[in-house]
Amino acid sequence: MRIAFAGTPEFAQQALAAMLAAGFRPVVVLTQPDRPAGRGLRLAPSPVKQLAQAQGIAVLQPQGLRLGGKYAADAAAAQQALAELQLDLMVVAAYGLILPTWALQMPRYGCLNIHASLLPRWRGAAPIHRAIEAGDAETGISIMQMDEGLDTGAIVSRQAIPIHAGESTAQLHDRLAQLGGQCIVTALEQLQQSQAPLPSQPQPAEGISYAHKIERAQSQLDWQRPAHELARQICAFDPFPGAQALFQAATGGAPQTLKIWQAQALPAPATAANADADASTGAAAAPGTVLQVNRQGVDVACGQGSVLRLLQLQRAGGKRQPVQQFLNGFAIAAGDGFSASGTGAATAHESRG
Repeated sequence: MRIAFAGTPEFAQQALAAMLAAGFRPVVVLTQPDRPAGRGLRLAPSPVKQLAQAQGIAVLQPQGLRLGGKYAADAAAAQQALAELQLDLMVVAAYGLILPTWALQMPRYGCLNIHASLLPRWRGAAPIHRAIEAGDAETGISIMQMDEGLDTGAIVSRQAIPIHAGESTAQLHDRLAQLGGQCIVTALEQLQQSQAPLPSQPQPAEGISYAHKIERAQSQLDWQRPAHELARQICAFDPFPGAQALFQAATGGAPQTLKIWQAQALPAPATAANADADASTGAAAAPGTVLQVNRQGVDVACGQGSVLRLLQLQRAGGKRQPVQQFLNGFAIAAGDGFSASGTGAATAHESRG
């Protein structure tokens, strides 16, 4: 089969690697243009481009594919190049550009997309992050016959996996990337054997949700929320953008932004015991108040009387560190506070109001 592959990041690179290992070598690869990266902001190729070049596969990097759009010349050149290849299929994985109608209709068997969710749940740009943030018990890979909608195409196959407790987006990403490679290879083997469009089922009308793009502004922890929600947010935002909060010592000094990379919502009995009252005043601890600090972690009061134990932190200019190591160089004590929803650092001497 004459296959084109369209993808950009590591998730797509692993799918391409799986295809190559199984003998499905694309005749061309489409990927995003090189982007500035690193301290020197030098142009760097995408992970997919790096693999394609290492394998001697031709690479196209149009800035856009809409014939009437801003990059119409790029689109026209890409259209001509792809038409000359007489494609049987295009495989798409986290490409980053919308495929217009001409691209969807050009290959003999259309375009198959590798999507990192169990569609129709979590259509859109950030399905892995949003599944963890929402507390989903499982997610998976959907192989979809692409149409002009946003992840609305008919489903060729779905493979589910559980989301582990405390699993970060980085960890789940790697498992899904491997699974995505396996699923697309299976689909390609079926297509090669049948030499006919793969059977597919329309997505159900129920259970639709959208995984909106993750923005840096969403990284701020809101301590008014329950601890279990914050723990999920911390996992979901690792590695990007990283959950953060403004720390303020009760003794004064300039507030400092800390990133929190790992945390645990304490069980209900411990939560009730720790968050019931401030030992010094008898008042209920305000969300964001540091309740206690020990070798197990930093316990912080959260909404609904819950407690979040911080396990891995990072200061500005520093590295991610386990809490024991972090506390060797950064003092945190009971009564200190973290900002709650941008309202300023809470302390043990504030009540919930």
